[in-house]
Amino acid sequence: MSVFDELKGKAGQLKDKAGDLVGGNAGKLKGAVGNVGGFIDKKTGGKYADKVNHLQAKASELIDKAERNRRDEPPAPSGGTPSP
Repeated sequence: MSVFDELKGKAGQLKDKAGDLVGGNAGKLKGAVGNVGGFIDKKTGGKYADKVNHLQAKASELIDKAERNRRDEPPAPSGGTPSP
């Protein structure tokens, strides 16, 4: 197995882990991103508001994407005996 294949496998594992972490908490995560953005704006006097808003939008898109990917995955096998 090449190093590239190994890294590719690790990247897939990280993607799955991120999807699991998002789980049903997308709303909470987006709220946290909003709170952090507000905190940064307050501390910088809004000097970087355009950059903060851009990053908040990107973070929200990533959260949505992780949630969609998680919902679109087929359910894991239950490990029971298959029905005939």
